[in-house]
Amino acid sequence: MKKIAIIYSFNTTKSQNAAKKIAAEFKSSQVDMLNAEELNGETFMKYSNYILSLPTWFDGELANYWDEFIPELEDLALKGKTFALYGLGDQKGYPENFGDAVGIMAEFIEDGGGKIIGPTSTEGYTYEASKAERDGQFIGLLLDQENQARLSGKRIKDWVEQIKKEFK
Repeated sequence: MKKIAIIYSFNTTKSQNAAKKIAAEFKSSQVDMLNAEELNGETFMKYSNYILSLPTWFDGELANYWDEFIPELEDLALKGKTFALYGLGDQKGYPENFGDAVGIMAEFIEDGGGKIIGPTSTEGYTYEASKAERDGQFIGLLLDQENQARLSGKRIKDWVEQIKKEFK
């Protein structure tokens, strides 16, 4: 397996905690932890495998650091690159756009030719709508640290076992 870039904001506690739990499921030599707030296209393109942390902000928006990176991302050729996406959201506080950032980023990645892996079940979640849902599944892993924090550890472990088989 090629090295994996785990990209998250080093300034956000919940995203950082999830990233560390995800990284712990891999051998340390398999992953590099990168700060999304310092990301540039040159660094981004050094990898073939990615795990992106995508917390949903406000009413279904990407975090500002991802929003600022999107214009550069749109100019990158992502064909041959593989992405696993995880997001943090609040299904009770924002049920009409739970985990939307995952779905928003997935569209940019797919438009650039990237491959998304790691779909997960929507079972056990209560929400009205999500851009992260496709064909009755989430396109990545959604974590709700506000309402279901106790479920996150098992969800992360199961998801990482799945994506390990899908990364090349």
